[in-house]
Amino acid sequence: MRLSERLSPTLRPNFTLPHPHIRLLFPIPFRKLKTVPKLPLLLLLLATTLPAAEKKPITLDALLNPHHPALPSPIWTPDGKQFALITQQKIKLVNAATGDTQDFFDLSRLAARGVQQSANWQNRRVSTNSYQWAGNSKDMLASVDGDLFLIHASGKSTQLTRADAEAEDPKLSPDSTQVLYRSHANLYLLNIADKQVTQLTTDGTPTLLNGQLDWVYPEELDLGTATWWSPDSKQIAFLQFDVAKEFVYPQVDLLGERAQFEPERYPQAGTPNALVRIGVIDVATHAMKWMNLGSTENSLLARAIWLPDSKTLAVERLSRLQDKLELLFCDTQTGQTRRILSEESKTWINFTDNFYPLQDGFLWTSESSGFRHIYRYSAQGKLLNQITSGNWEVRDIAAMDESKQRICFTSSEAGPLETQLYSVSFKGGEPARITREEGSHSIDANADGTAFIDTFSSFTQPPQAILKNASGQKVKVLLAPEKPEYLLQPVEIVQVKASDGVTLYGRLTKPANYRPGAKYPLIVEVYGGPGVQLVRNAWSGVTWGQMMAQKGYMVFSLDNRGSSGRGHAFEEPIFHDLGATEVADQKAGVEYLIQQGLVDPNRVGITGWSYGGFMTIHSLLFAPDVFKVGVAGAPVTDWRNYDTIYTERYMGIPDKNAAAYDAASNVRNAERLRGKLLIVHNIEDDNVLFQNTMQMANALEQADKPYVMQIYPEKTHGVSGLPRRALEEATTDFFDRNLQVLH
Repeated sequence: MRLSERLSPTLRPNFTLPHPHIRLLFPIPFRKLKTVPKLPLLLLLLATTLPAAEKKPITLDALLNPHHPALPSPIWTPDGKQFALITQQKIKLVNAATGDTQDFFDLSRLAARGVQQSANWQNRRVSTNSYQWAGNSKDMLASVDGDLFLIHASGKSTQLTRADAEAEDPKLSPDSTQVLYRSHANLYLLNIADKQVTQLTTDGTPTLLNGQLDWVYPEELDLGTATWWSPDSKQIAFLQFDVAKEFVYPQVDLLGERAQFEPERYPQAGTPNALVRIGVIDVATHAMKWMNLGSTENSLLARAIWLPDSKTLAVERLSRLQDKLELLFCDTQTGQTRRILSEESKTWINFTDNFYPLQDGFLWTSESSGFRHIYRYSAQGKLLNQITSGNWEVRDIAAMDESKQRICFTSSEAGPLETQLYSVSFKGGEPARITREEGSHSIDANADGTAFIDTFSSFTQPPQAILKNASGQKVKVLLAPEKPEYLLQPVEIVQVKASDGVTLYGRLTKPANYRPGAKYPLIVEVYGGPGVQLVRNAWSGVTWGQMMAQKGYMVFSLDNRGSSGRGHAFEEPIFHDLGATEVADQKAGVEYLIQQGLVDPNRVGITGWSYGGFMTIHSLLFAPDVFKVGVAGAPVTDWRNYDTIYTERYMGIPDKNAAAYDAASNVRNAERLRGKLLIVHNIEDDNVLFQNTMQMANALEQADKPYVMQIYPEKTHGVSGLPRRALEEATTDFFDRNLQVLH
């Protein structure tokens, strides 16, 4: 599930579940500050590098035209000695040891020669351009506007394809002699030396996709590709999706002179998923072998990874309900499989990239202890040792040096409000902290961790990016922190006790010119769903919430039980009961602020997007004594309408758990509405279907409940461009009118 695109790109939460396509609400990962447990309310002042009188107020124009400098995603060379940065059609190379930069290539020389293809529901959110280094770390494969080019270290380029059909998802072979790509649901192999193309599959159709993902796999399993070269360049593994039985949602483009039917294959909860199988192609003979994995009618093939021997393909298979995970090793010559290990959960398994092959075994991450940690196994699946442990979670493995038996990983070891980088031996022991700056760190490292780019921020420090060496010492500042030019209100971390005694963390922004003893209108910015952490020690910058604080509102966000970053037990109360625990915790947060004398209890509003839209309406329905006004963006209003993989993970199959679906349904509880509600939604939202909003509107009409609705014409989950101004104005005006802010 994706979050709001209408909010500032600096406000992005920490994801521990796949949400690739998810636009969000708060900055990078983090840990709890050591002083936080000692204070129920910790004031964290934002940095002030300019006198307040010289700073500008946040206006709607500032919000709609943000200047958020960001470092482009680095593309590391295979040898790890340098990386490419692409900005404004220019490729620059950065030396990892010195930070020295040099020009590599001007992409504008290629773009005019490519063929631009229109996107579809599967790739609409993915750039058609991609870049990959050759094995020599000198040449680069570039996919530009649908055609393929080889950029040489000499500064020259060779065009490899020039066709009407787009060459999709291209991949250089490890020996850099051939390129695999997809076109019209079939796979092709291009020989670089003579540019000869060989078609590898011939049965591709609009419903039988070779090496091509459907809509829901990348959305909910964070799977970005369906093809993989073997390390020796002799074999190609690929996923084949049969989507014929997937539900077809009737999207319609209404903007032209005639309406255009734009069907989207979207498996809704309880309906069939795609049937998926894994094939392996011999590059020399073009012979095909299907792996013996059985039917996937009730399972999901979540990952495929080659082992170093190029003879074995590791496959991770989830049960449809995602309460069982198996690691299988497939013999690519015979297709036979054997189970190496399996995990089961009484609720669900949070799936992520968790398998890292070694020459003589593999690393595996698991939440079997209650927190995600790293384990080392033999090639036969025997547990050798647990590498990390404790009541904190490993966020990600950033790099690994097998020769030195060293792992670099990010974690919340210091607490739940930050993310820091650590290293640890394969043998385990106490992890060594590498990053030292307070805040939330996002790491992009070379393969062995001898160099990495550290992008970080904190409550008091705007984002910056620094190239560092293995020990964490600075090599070069790649992105310096900006001096804040707008008036930003201080933020506070609030601790609230949930009904079970668990501590919840909230983030409070008091209004400009705050006067102790005065009671203010409150706006709760909510997401509330699994896989997301909003409250982190990270920079927020210019946001809608800051603008509203400037106008005289208290603005508050709270991570309820069910959100990520605190271990699996913290998430599990929402199992088969979406909405109930989350609303109870959000209510507890507001009641705490009321008890502190900060908030006028008659002027409490709530707003959110996607799951936050669901939460906005659910809070109005089930806590009307607390929440009086809500603006719900792209809301799920009945979980039967959302996709299979996400929904069934938490709610099970609708036919087998109907009572839980009914209890969580906003549509079926519409008669409970007492507050003021504005619903906003794109009519061709590909993620949370517009069907949700229409069902809610109909239910409210039938219950004779007043509401307001504003519709936008875009084909995405979030509202952007010119329509975003109307959205921001409507949202702001709705709260101003109904919470009666005095200016």
